[in-house]
Formats: sequence, structure tokens, C-alpha cells
Amino acid sequence: MKTAPRRTAPRLLALLPALALTTGFVAGCSEGGSSDGASPSVSASVEATGQVAENVGKFSYEGEDGKTALELLQEKDPGAQVQGEGEQAYVTAIRGREADPATEFWGLYVDDEMAQVGAGALETKDGQTITWKLEEIQQ
Repeated sequence: MKTAPRRTAPRLLALLPALALTTGFVAGCSEGGSSDGASPSVSASVEATGQVAENVGKFSYEGEDGKTALELLQEKDPGAQVQGEGEQAYVTAIRGREADPATEFWGLYVDDEMAQVGAGALETKDGQTITWKLEEIQQ
């Protein structure tokens, strides 16, 4: 009985460009060369991504006398998305991260305490820390 010839070589050759790209990407993610010639750690890249993802859900800035939390948010993040205006404004996205209206919202905090009014009505003061946190809606 005759068996079909194996076609391993073409498959292997097809994988070489992907392997080269992956190796180049991992090497490019390191923050400098290693003097011992060791390969960079992939886990360092994953940890950096985790840090970026963590920061997407929180955004802080300092309060300023005479300015609302909404005015300052729009200065610090011109791309922030808001529905409504003034005291009726509702923040839907910060730093490109849109809250899922079915499960999330951007909560407003002043010095680590949840604000009792909306961003358009909250007059800030010098020295206050204004923080927005992406939070889950409690059902």
C-alpha cells in the first residue's frame, strides 16, 4: 500500500513569517537590551497591558476654584462624551472608554467620597481631588 507523501515542509515554511513577527514583537516590547543576551520576558508585556487596562477605569484631576467638575473633565479630556448640558449633563465616556449603559456608569468622587450632585453642578475647590470611576450598576 502506498502512502501519500507528507507535506510538512510547506506548512512549516508558512509558519516562519508568523514566528518571525511574533519574535520581533516580543523583542520590541522590552525596555532595553539584556547584557546577558537573554530573551525578554513575555510576562512583562502582559503586566504592562494590565496596568493600562486598570487605568482606563479611573481618571483623576485636581479641583479648581470656580470651575465645575464637568468643565475640568472637558479640559483634561477633550474627548470625554457627555449627554445633556450643565447641571443635567451625564458623562458616558472618559479617555475613550464608554460605559455600557446596561451595566456600568462613570461615578464621580470628591476626595474619595461619592458626589451628591452631578458634574455640571459640582463646584470644585483648589486642593480637592476629583476622580471618575467606572462602576457596575448594582441590580
